[in-house]
Amino acid sequence: MLRSILKRGAVTAVALAGLSTAAFAQLELKIMAPAAPGGGWDGTARSMQQALTASGIAKSVQVTNVNGAGGTIGLAQFVNSAKGDGSQLMVNGFVMVGAILLNKSPVNLSQITPIARITAEAEVIVVPTDSPIKNAKDLADRVKADPAKVTWAGGSAGGVDHIMAALFAGAVGADATKVNYIPFSGGGEALAAMLGGRVTAGISGYGEFEGQIKAGKLRVIGVSSGARLPNAPDAPTLKEGGVNLEVLNWRSVMAPAGITPEQRKVLSDAIEKMVKTKEWAEILKARGWDDAYLGGAAFETFLKDEDARVTKVLKDVGLVK
Repeated sequence: MLRSILKRGAVTAVALAGLSTAAFAQLELKIMAPAAPGGGWDGTARSMQQALTASGIAKSVQVTNVNGAGGTIGLAQFVNSAKGDGSQLMVNGFVMVGAILLNKSPVNLSQITPIARITAEAEVIVVPTDSPIKNAKDLADRVKADPAKVTWAGGSAGGVDHIMAALFAGAVGADATKVNYIPFSGGGEALAAMLGGRVTAGISGYGEFEGQIKAGKLRVIGVSSGARLPNAPDAPTLKEGGVNLEVLNWRSVMAPAGITPEQRKVLSDAIEKMVKTKEWAEILKARGWDDAYLGGAAFETFLKDEDARVTKVLKDVGLVK
C-alpha cells in the first residue's frame, strides 16, 4: 500500500510525480481539527474528508478533534506525536497564528510542514433578531459609548474573531483594549450564547451562521468583505454601514515535521488535486468559502508575512505586549 511505502520513504519524486488517481486512492489519511466539533476548522477537515474520498484521491480519511487554546493544544500534540508520519495532516489558519502569540505557546508553526492554504472566508457580525441593534451604526454607537458594555461572542482568544472585534472598536474610534470579548471553543457554543441573549453580538465566518440567518433567528449587522457575498446578496458590508473595516479569514493544511520530501510531495499533490475537483467546488459554493489555494514556497512566504502582520495587529490593540 502507498501508505506503508510512504512511511519507509522509499518512493522517488519522479515516481510520485506520475501518480494517477487510482494510485492516490490507496492513501489512508488522518486529519486533525484542533478545535471542538461545529467550528470552522472542524468543518474544513470534514469537508476535506468528503472531497478526498468522494473524488477517489484517498481510500480513507479519519478526522479527529483536539480542542483548546486556539488550536495550540492540538498543535502541540501534532508536533510531539505525528513527527515523520506522512499519513497525517492538520487543519489550521489565521486563528492559530494569533493564538500562538496570545497563549505564549511553547510550539509554533515553524515546527510543522506547510502544505497549502485552501480557503478564505469573510467574517460576519450578527445579533439576535430581537436585538435593538438594527445595523452597523447602532452597534458602532454602543461601542463608542462604552466598549466594555458590548459583549462579543466568537472563537478562541487571539483569533480572527477576536482581532475583528478589536479592529471594529478601533475603526469606530473606541479603545480597542477595552473590548469585552468572550471566546468559545466551537461555533455551536457561540451560537447558543447569542440565541440565549448572553452576549451583545457574535462574530464568525458567514457559513457558520448561515442557517440561523436564513431561519430568521440572527440579523446580519455587516460582513467583512469588500463586496457583498454572492451567497448572501442581502447582507450589507461593514463599509456600507459606515465602518471602514475589511478582514478575511483563511484556513490551511499542514503536515508533521520530519516527513521526507517524497512524503511531502504526495500530500501536496493530493491537496492540489482535491481543490480542483467538482466535489470541492460544490463544498465551497455550499459553505460560502472562497477558493484561496496557495501551495509550495508561496504559501511558506505567506505564512511568514501573515505572522508578522498578526503580531503587529495584536500589539497595536494591546492583546500582546
